[in-house]
Amino acid sequence: MTEKERNDFFYVCSLIEYTARQSRNKRGTITEALGREGIEKQLYDAQVNHCLSFEQVSDEVIEQYKIPEGDFDTITGCRYTVPEFTDIGKLYSIMIEDCAEPGKEVDELMKIFSSFISEEISDFNTDVYYQNPDYLECSYRAGYLLD
Repeated sequence: MTEKERNDFFYVCSLIEYTARQSRNKRGTITEALGREGIEKQLYDAQVNHCLSFEQVSDEVIEQYKIPEGDFDTITGCRYTVPEFTDIGKLYSIMIEDCAEPGKEVDELMKIFSSFISEEISDFNTDVYYQNPDYLECSYRAGYLLD
């Protein structure tokens, strides 16, 4: 993966996290709404969209892909400091780069965001999102959180 591709995946993963928080949806719901074509479009547009606020781009994504308001609120009931959406985006982008076969990064993005690990990472009342990315990748591959 080139440096530009890394940056684009980091941006899109952060955008998915931001949009999920704004619309109160699971991260997999956002990737499902975007679909493969939508994710590829966001990756293509990432260099330009870097210049815009996440709020603006997220609002456009919500409108364009008709993402409804959900009830998966990971922020309100959080007892601890909520990690920045870009920190979570970085975690996802590292996992994608490490887990994806070359040329299948979009497929891996969709799998990771729709897997159990995404919901575990999104539970900010646990320390899962602070875990070593290698641990998260191994857990993701195993299909459950390793002891």
